Amino acid sequence: MELWLEVLDSGAPIDAIYLDFRKAFDIVPHQRLLKKLEAVRSTSESDSAQLQQYLDNLVEWSQKWQLGFNESKDARVIPRVVNGSIAGIVGCVSVFPIDLVKTRLQNQQIGPNGERMYKSMLDCAIKTFRHEGFRGMYRGCAVNTLLITPEKAIKLVGNDTFRHYLRTESGRLTLPRETLAGAGAGFCQVVVTTPMELLKIQLQDAGRSASNPGAANIRASTIALQLLKEKGIMGLYRGVGATWLRDIMFSAIYFPLFAHLNSVGKRRKDNEGAVFYVSFISGCVSGSIASLSVNPFDVVKTRLQTIKKASGDRTYKGIVDCFIQVMKHEGWRAFFKGGACRMMVIAPLFGIAQTVYFLGVAESILGYPRQI
Repeated sequence: MELWLEVLDSGAPIDAIYLDFRKAFDIVPHQRLLKKLEAVRSTSESDSAQLQQYLDNLVEWSQKWQLGFNESKDARVIPRVVNGSIAGIVGCVSVFPIDLVKTRLQNQQIGPNGERMYKSMLDCAIKTFRHEGFRGMYRGCAVNTLLITPEKAIKLVGNDTFRHYLRTESGRLTLPRETLAGAGAGFCQVVVTTPMELLKIQLQDAGRSASNPGAANIRASTIALQLLKEKGIMGLYRGVGATWLRDIMFSAIYFPLFAHLNSVGKRRKDNEGAVFYVSFISGCVSGSIASLSVNPFDVVKTRLQTIKKASGDRTYKGIVDCFIQVMKHEGWRAFFKGGACRMMVIAPLFGIAQTVYFLGVAESILGYPRQI
């Protein structure tokens, strides 16, 4: 490019051919492209080896950001997404019983005489285990483990993409821009989060109502098919507004807070990032603060997404109506029901994520060199 500019500055003519590789590699599905290349491959060993090398390079896509003369390190996208998925699945299985307790506490409404099914987080866990057993504590976990991969992919890639495009010309990322990048990632992930949470909540809360004994045996596929039949695809997006409020606010708080906490800690010898325990603690602290901050939205989302109510439970017309009724009948403390559970869920999730990234689990599985 520099040579071209020098030639043009000297007044000499120049011919240039513009090749839009984006159409060949980003728009066309890679599997179709690989099949076409295989179909036209020469039978000679030299051409075959050359094509194989090209194919190997094709599947090792990486992204690099350049601002002026400053370039970042190559960051492979696939290992990052795989690590996020592994961390999500491991974290989900590890803390799911606590998440189930959180859902039941948030859905529990106090009766006219102050009666309630669960007195505390521990009481809820004991009663659930006693009446529904070990499997009951993991009701709805399969839905989470199935959809956690696309959710993490959208969140991680979305945040990185927004952070890249929101940087200033000098390469800086101000706090408002960091917050906007996190909010953008939260906005995008809702496309997967809403149906995932909707199905999960029905299964988690099914055993709470004694008036509906058959509800505990319901399947996620049955609920999904019934919603699609009765209300179409939008049936799976019940409570999407409340989910947007929660996830946008959570990501807007978490990502900038984690980045700043991680930046002030002890650095590695190569000065390319924080040491492991700093990233681990930053992830746990940021996740806890962000989760507690958005707990009121999570309570509203849980109640709006619960399809089958227990006997005596109130119904809500929307987000505003839910806020008003909860405040009127249960007080402001109700907005923080399950808050401790949510912090106990979120903090380990992000701590596990940092551990998976540090160990380079995806790199080991896929055969990529580990990037410290």
